[in-house]
Amino acid sequence: MMGDMHRTTSGRAVAGVSLLTVLAATVLVLGAGLAVKLPCATGNWSDGRQYRRLCYSDIVPLYGTEHLTGGRLPYLDPCPADAGTCDEYPVLTMYFMRAAAWTTGRYGGFFAANIVGLSVCGLLIAGLLWSVVGARALYFAAAPTLVIYGFMNWDLLAVALATAGTVAFLRKRDGWSGVLLGLGAAAKFYPGLLVVPFALQRLHEARLAPKGSDERRDALRRAGWLAGGGAGAWLAVNVPFALGSPHTWSTFFRFNADRPVDWDSLWFTACQRLHHDLACSWQAHTVNAASALLFVALAAFVYLVKKRRDPSFARWTFCFPLVALFLLSNKVYSPQYGLWLLPLFALALPSPWVFGAFSLADAAVFVTRFTFFGRLSAANGDPAFAGYHGAPLGAFELATVIRAAVLLVAVGMWAWDRPRPERAVRLERAGPAVTAAVAT
Repeated sequence: MMGDMHRTTSGRAVAGVSLLTVLAATVLVLGAGLAVKLPCATGNWSDGRQYRRLCYSDIVPLYGTEHLTGGRLPYLDPCPADAGTCDEYPVLTMYFMRAAAWTTGRYGGFFAANIVGLSVCGLLIAGLLWSVVGARALYFAAAPTLVIYGFMNWDLLAVALATAGTVAFLRKRDGWSGVLLGLGAAAKFYPGLLVVPFALQRLHEARLAPKGSDERRDALRRAGWLAGGGAGAWLAVNVPFALGSPHTWSTFFRFNADRPVDWDSLWFTACQRLHHDLACSWQAHTVNAASALLFVALAAFVYLVKKRRDPSFARWTFCFPLVALFLLSNKVYSPQYGLWLLPLFALALPSPWVFGAFSLADAAVFVTRFTFFGRLSAANGDPAFAGYHGAPLGAFELATVIRAAVLLVAVGMWAWDRPRPERAVRLERAGPAVTAAVAT
């Protein structure tokens, strides 16, 4: 209960933290994040404040670029002919934005409505984590990454659904887990990845059970519920739009297929260093294929190393390296994607040193990225940035490489580690099945 003791990875006992403490920390951190973003909330960036004051948030400009100021329904109603690309997010995220826009008619009101919705998501994530890992929920609730990126975009919606799906899985509610992960994949792609390690866990349990036993049949049935629930939920959200307006619905997929390498990705750093050009000339579809092959190869290699090192390891914990390797190998690593990893650090790799190193590196990427954008704007003659001197490109690229190195170390630690009895984590209110699964 609240007074229970938890073990850190170093084996030292840490006093249990109450749910109220975790939620209070979340409120304080989200409040700090709001204070950072608030100067940009009105949409008036004529003085360059988005980079000068580091308050940039996608929430503000996308109110206009996604054409949410009227009554347009994403995917069903076309964007204006001269509007460029819109409806570039998955269905649930677009309708989260649409719901926020219905409450107001101004940039400030849209921003406020999203802050409320995303804050609810943040509190839900913190509470769910506390219910299974107690004090380690602070890996999310008190994370610098949450301050910086909580209100950068709409990722907290997907993180909330992914975390809810993970907790449902750990409590052996596999059908609900699949549904929640499918809904998460309808908001952002990454929750769909979690179906893989979770299904592997159930298949592993089936293999260990006696042939023909009820335990074996139950584990196989749960794997089916998980996969079926995920596919069913994703289809239930997407099929109506795919049938009603197939071309508009597929905008998200076309946009991401054609999207060039992103600033924060290792692909951009490699391309820029090889060609000395900010406009990377590598073909998007070539990078897509290469990144997919690299991701699958790295994920398979890490999984096999772990399996050889510890044949009985909890397969579901593969969720951490799987998501980390997806971020490292993908051509897009948007700044706020670090939020995806916070619950996974708490659940599957509770190393305070690695988590601290990641937090510092992620913050360094944030500062160098946006001050570099200010520097680039000044170099391009934007009067709002006259006389502004931000971080040079080399500093930004160094920060992204350091962050990648930290994540590779984290993946290596997960793969090479073996569980020890003194490092078992005693979970709160989760039951013996969850305790056994998370004791790594």
